[in-house]
Amino acid sequence: MSLRHTRIKICGLTRGQDVDAAVHAGADAIGFVMYPKSPRFVSPELAGELARRLPPFVTPVLLFVNASPEFIAQGVAAVPDALLQFHGDETPADCLATGRPFMRAARIPAGPGANGFDLLKYADQFAASRAILLDALVEGYGGGGHAFDWTVFPWSHPRLNASSRLVLSGGLTPANVTDGIRRVRPWAVDVSSGVEATGPDGQPLKGIKDADRMKAFVAAVRAADAAPPIPPS
Repeated sequence: MSLRHTRIKICGLTRGQDVDAAVHAGADAIGFVMYPKSPRFVSPELAGELARRLPPFVTPVLLFVNASPEFIAQGVAAVPDALLQFHGDETPADCLATGRPFMRAARIPAGPGANGFDLLKYADQFAASRAILLDALVEGYGGGGHAFDWTVFPWSHPRLNASSRLVLSGGLTPANVTDGIRRVRPWAVDVSSGVEATGPDGQPLKGIKDADRMKAFVAAVRAADAAPPIPPS
């Protein structure tokens, strides 16, 4: 029997019923986007209201992008037990200045360009981070629903293996997360657009989650935990 238990963060929630459905599906963490330019933005007040729906042991996460100390303080005041996530151009000093536990997003170029990203160096720069979240580099900031090439990094490296603090993100869906986990073996996965409801045109309704897709995503993660890793190519 596998001893793996990949943690699951569902991000970009804006409605109480979606928070409840994510918890029911089995999410370990719920992310609230505190970036005003994002279509999934929630105010500190709404983040606090939504976070109060969470039961014990489900972690609220506040995602900031180049936010002012004053705005970060507003978010922390509204959700005092939150883990912070920095997804912009924040320096290690910027992250540490909050005095709060945090994780740092690494924006990795898609395609062959990922080879030029020094993930080990980045992790060393943000050694105080609780986790390094691996996301695809897109125009602007925040999740773009795109994946980077999972095969370009040496995941068998002692500092990038299953005991590490990596969170796999970027374009994950119920259809591909099993493969991603089997290749990367991250500590956790983070999904947003991949579990959103869709409109008549088939496009995601940003910030509106689909309960069945969240259940399918969690089931796919658990299937990956029970499966052997995919050897490096």
